[in-house]
Amino acid sequence: MTLIEHSDSPRTIRLHSLDNVAVVVNDQGVPAGTELADGLVTLDFVPQSHKVTLVDIARGGAVIRYGQTIGYALQAIARGSWVNEDQLRMPTAPPLDSLPLATEVPVAQAPLEGFTFEGYRNADGTVGTRNILGITTTVQCVTGVLNHAVKRIRDELLPRYPHVDDVVALTHSYGCGVAISATDAYIPIRTVRNLARNPNLGGEALVISLGCEKLQAGQVMHDNDSSVDLSEPWLYRLQDSSHGFGEMVEQIMALAETRLKKL
Repeated sequence: MTLIEHSDSPRTIRLHSLDNVAVVVNDQGVPAGTELADGLVTLDFVPQSHKVTLVDIARGGAVIRYGQTIGYALQAIARGSWVNEDQLRMPTAPPLDSLPLATEVPVAQAPLEGFTFEGYRNADGTVGTRNILGITTTVQCVTGVLNHAVKRIRDELLPRYPHVDDVVALTHSYGCGVAISATDAYIPIRTVRNLARNPNLGGEALVISLGCEKLQAGQVMHDNDSSVDLSEPWLYRLQDSSHGFGEMVEQIMALAETRLKKL
């Protein structure tokens, strides 16, 4: 009898044609005795995102993933076994001045056709699979206030918007006086900016700043960036508050709800 595949069917991903292990996809892993699509029967419980051997691997044999050797077996590993770090000896790292893997360009693959997934397209053409409100910060001084506001948003506002998955604070450790013009300082600044541009955030920009820091909001959000929507008020400075902590939190929540409605 042929079983019909469904969401709970045992599933694995083989990342490269040379791989002798595959990665288990199922949320809860797969138990010992599970028959996979190719007829392989697992000998152990294999957790999600962990590897199962596709062939018998002798002691000292290479374990191959991504088409590359990721380790050598410290003992014989039978086909269908769970592979974990305790069973492997790591390969010797190549010299830093000789990294051949970095020059190996993979063969272009044929485009996938006829496949779909649950997602949505953003205004700039990127595609998200989750619907999350991300709140960016310009300085670590605002983290405490923002974290409190995020907790209240989750508790009080998110239940009204069931199509929004979560709200997250995009915080970092930059202080008020950080040398933003220093050599390579653009790297963490670019990182903060790109976190806010993640397709799963739906382009709904919201920045919380202190007001006196060197890293200003305009450096983490650009007016000409099509991946974020700056048409609504997108910046709140805590120093603009006249009535302290409570007002700060309420202002953040009000700005957040404007975006939750759009998401």
